[in-house]
Parts: sequence; C-alpha cells; structure tokens
Amino acid sequence: MENSFDVIVIGGGHAACEAAAAAARLGASTLMLTMNLDHIAQMSCNPCIGGIAKGHLVREIDALGGVMGRVADAASIQFRMLNRTKGPAVWSPRAQCDKTCYQRAMKHVLEQTPNLTIRQEEAVDFTVDRGAVTGVVTRLGNTYRCKAVVTATGTFLHGLLHYGLTHFSGGRNGDPASDLLPEAIRDRLGLKIGRLKTGTPPRVLGSSVDFSWMDVQESERDLDEHFSHFGIGDVTPQVSEHHLNCRMTWTTQATAELVRANLDKAPMYNGLIEGIGTRYCPSFEDKVVRFPDHERHLIYLEPEGEATDEYYVNGISTSLPPEVQEGMLRSIPGLEHVRILRFAYAIEYDFVEPSQLERTFAVRAWKGLYHAGQINGTSGYEEAAAQGLAAGLNAARFAAGLDGVAFGRDEAYLGVMADDLVTKEIREPYRMFTSRAEYRLRLRQDNADLRLCRKAHELGLLAEKDFAAFTRYEARLNELEAAARGAMLSGGGTVWERLRATQGDPDLNNLPFDPGLIGLDLTDRTDRRAVRELAVQSHYEGYLRQEEDSIRHLHGLEEWRIPDDLDYARLPGLKNEARLKLARIRPATLAQASRIDGMTPAEIGLLQVLLARRKREQEAEAAANSNKQEGAES
Repeated sequence: MENSFDVIVIGGGHAACEAAAAAARLGASTLMLTMNLDHIAQMSCNPCIGGIAKGHLVREIDALGGVMGRVADAASIQFRMLNRTKGPAVWSPRAQCDKTCYQRAMKHVLEQTPNLTIRQEEAVDFTVDRGAVTGVVTRLGNTYRCKAVVTATGTFLHGLLHYGLTHFSGGRNGDPASDLLPEAIRDRLGLKIGRLKTGTPPRVLGSSVDFSWMDVQESERDLDEHFSHFGIGDVTPQVSEHHLNCRMTWTTQATAELVRANLDKAPMYNGLIEGIGTRYCPSFEDKVVRFPDHERHLIYLEPEGEATDEYYVNGISTSLPPEVQEGMLRSIPGLEHVRILRFAYAIEYDFVEPSQLERTFAVRAWKGLYHAGQINGTSGYEEAAAQGLAAGLNAARFAAGLDGVAFGRDEAYLGVMADDLVTKEIREPYRMFTSRAEYRLRLRQDNADLRLCRKAHELGLLAEKDFAAFTRYEARLNELEAAARGAMLSGGGTVWERLRATQGDPDLNNLPFDPGLIGLDLTDRTDRRAVRELAVQSHYEGYLRQEEDSIRHLHGLEEWRIPDDLDYARLPGLKNEARLKLARIRPATLAQASRIDGMTPAEIGLLQVLLARRKREQEAEAAANSNKQEGAES
C-alpha cells in the first residue's frame, strides 16, 4: 500500500474537494482522507450554491480551474441572478441544486482526477520533524508521509449537536465528530483554538404542505450563462429538470409567541451553547429576540432535488426541541399539517484562529501545513471551496519547492477573504459580502475569467482546452469593443456610448443600435455574452479609472515588506495596543498592517518611517562590512 504522497488533504467537504483537485491538477501526488466516502461534498445545510457575493466566489473558483461551478451547473434545478435591481457589480448568481446529484457528481469528478487517491479513514494525529508537518496518522494505525497537509475538517472538530436540551457528539446529523484530531492540533501543534456555532433548519415532506396560495419563485429560463465559464463538460450525473420552483410564505405572531414561550429550552439562551453564531444568518430565536417589532418573517420552501419530495425550510434555523419545532412550523400558513422529515439543530465546533495563518493559508508556525474552510472560522460552502483551492494550490507548490501564491484584494474576492481572515479578529463565523470588497466595481462576477484565467493558466490550474476557450472569448470581446468605440451612429455618438446608456443591462432583443454596425451576431452565444460584458464595462468606465488610482496606492503600500522577525516591542513611538496586534497578526506588508482593526493612519505612517530607518541602517551596516572585507583582502 502506498503510504507516501506530496500532499494530504484531511476532510471530504467543499474545501477538501477543491484542495485535493487543485493539488492534483498541479501534478502533486495527493491523498484525500475522509471519514465517509459517501458523504463527500455533502450539502449539510442549504441545497444551493452561490448567492450574494458567494456567487462571485464560485465564478472565481471556476476561472481558477476549480470544480464547484461545473458541478453546481450539472446539479442545478433552479438558477437565478440575484440583485438585478441594483448595479451590475453586485449581481450574484445562485443555483438551487439537487443535493444528491451534486454530491455524486463531485465524488465522480474526484475519482476520475489523475494524481488523486481517495481513502475512507479518519485522521487523528500528525507526524512532525524540525518545525514541519511530515505526515498524518489515522485511527486504523496507518501513517502516511507527505510534504504538505491541508486540514479542511468543517464542523467536525469536537462537534456537538443541540436539539433543545438534548445534545450529543457529532460532526453533523448522522456523522461522528472528530475528537482526537483537535487534541493533536492544540497539544502537538500548539495552535490557538476557539469555539463557534452554526445551525440548520428543518426539512419537511412536500406532499404535507399546502402550496396552493403561496407565492412562486421561478427559475430564470432565458439566461445564457450559469456558473461555469466553460460549460458542464463531462461532469456526471446531471439533472434532467433545471426549472423547479421555490415557494414563499411567512411566519406569524403565533410563531414568535411560541418561540418566546420556550426560550428557556433554546441552547443559545440557556447557556448550553458556548460557541458564537453568525450574525448574518441568525437562528429564528435570534430573529424573534432581536427584532421584536417584526410581525412576520419570510420563509422559503426550497426543493432538495428532482427525485425527492423533501423541502428545505429556509429562514427558520433553530435549535429548539423537536416538539416546539413542530408547533412553530404548523403556525405558518401552508404548513398547518406539515410532516417533518429532519429536525433542525445547532452545532458547536472548534476552529483554529486564522490570525495564525499567512494569506496563502499556510500556518505560520509549521512548514507544510495549510488550513481551509470552517476550521478558519468561516461559514458557507463557497467560502470554504475558495479557501480549499488556494490552500491546495499552495500545498502543491510547497511540495514542489516553489513559493506560495497570495491573491490580492484588488484581484479577487478570494483575496479579500484571505486578507480579512488573517488581519481581522474573528468573533463570529466569517461570511463573504460584496461590501467587504473596496474594489467591487472591478471584482464583478461577470469578469472573473478576465481577471483570473491567465493567472490560473500560468500557475497550472487551468486546463489547456479551457484556456483556449477563454482566449477566444477575450479576443472576440476586444474586437467588439474596438468596433463599438469606433462605430458612429447617425444621430450622433458611438455604439459604446449607447451601450453605456443601457446601465449595464442591455435588452438583446431590442438593442439601441443596429448590431450589424459592429458585426454583432446575436445568434452566437459568445457574442451575446460579449455585448453584455461591454455594456457593464462602459457603464463603470469612469468609476473604474478612479478605482485604479486607489489600487495604485494599495500596491505602493504592498511594496513595503515587513520582515518576519521584526521585534515590535523594540519599535519606539507605537502604542502598546498597536504593538500587541502587530505582534499577533504579523502582517507581511504595510498595506496589510493598515487594515488591522484599530490601526490609525498616524501609526501606519510611524511604522513606515521606522521601516525606512531600519532599511537605511541595514544598508549602511552592509556597506561597512563590505568595506572591511575589501580592506582585509587588500
């Protein structure tokens, strides 16, 4: 049995899948260890991919050669572009997925990936040597040697499930927790661990729901694109029905009153749960307590697949006891006779504080160790998958003796997330939002391929056939842009200016100019996509020039590298709070230091002066040593 690999990935969730696939694509012999092969890429919570800002991440994963976008398209039973009433920069694709199809398709993709071995074993410990992680030990007693490890353990580290006053160990409902590995992370590796909480709503039987009066949320049927820039390809299985509807209803005052009457049975309110939950995806108990004036809350009933009658009740995540959950649901119009298939629950789990990471997702204290996903204090399939891809990329590069790659805040939402995780203090599960990106006019979901495909190809992440497809699209886009800027209209102005007037959302059935003026063939999918992209670019053209000025300033600060061994305690003039934060986070650049919570412009300016002085002193010392050497030789 082979027991030596370049990279070992621990886990089977969305972060682990992308990490293993990325490392293998770079040619690294990769082992993926997971506790249950049948639960690879399981959608433990919402059966959907994408959403606000999350859709941007999926498009970036796809542009970087990742798997999530293609698999989501293969499993999509409903697709929508969210935020269409707002500017194009915050439009976000979202797909409701057949969760079984998604899971099976991802497993099949990984099984067919060259250089990747998948094995059902539980990782329980690490082997280490002189400051490096050198292998993984499993519960079966096997020791697998490697050059790099990616730990992507989701909610499994000391996982504890809560159903009202009842609680028991588990990584999620139906799976055991990992109780030995977190001990190794804390005791053998000495990493600082915290505790977080998340949760999930109940699932119900569709035939027990009265849908007759509910509002219908239909799939968007006329879109040319979904997640992948390159198409589904040979991903299997694929769903046959891509347009299943979701339904919408509302909770009532009776729902809220029932929750208030049972708060003493809610683990979040009676002290049983120690972990901190996400503010932006609150439990229903939190909604009732924090928003007492809201008479009702919106609920979505989302199908979990085309071959099941199970529905996900989005909007009513709770950890109240099962009997209370039943009463809550039956107080909602349309659910009066509902039958619950799976009860909602909360889960507490350990995470490793991400301030101990570099922006490459490498653990600073240990060579060859990378973390991705919820172990870093994040929430969401998409956030996890993006981290996994970056961690797998860098683990493979480390194994090959290459430098790590960090994505910039001006380059990708992935870069924004990586920088936030290592710079900001994580007090709750981190979730991506468009508002977190200061350059979101540039970091749009529609141009992820234009931003990242060339870099992905240079890094070895993007297949040659996909890069060829991208270059053909890019060339056609440039050709049409040149034509649009030069084509004059009879009434004055250019086609480019007329495109700008569409506010980034042109009606292809009624364009405000003759398509023939620029050689536009609207029967061609590439041309249709290109003209939409040009409309967005023309809409933001002036704003993007302003954003570029800000990006140049950012790059200027990024060039100020901060030595890893800098002793902040010896730097005069800095406040004690600033010293402590700088010593804990150890920013790599002045730009990263400027984003640390509480750091003032004055302190950044002082740090810049101190770095400049240190550099001059080192240069003077080097010159003096050189003169001494020359004198000795003469």
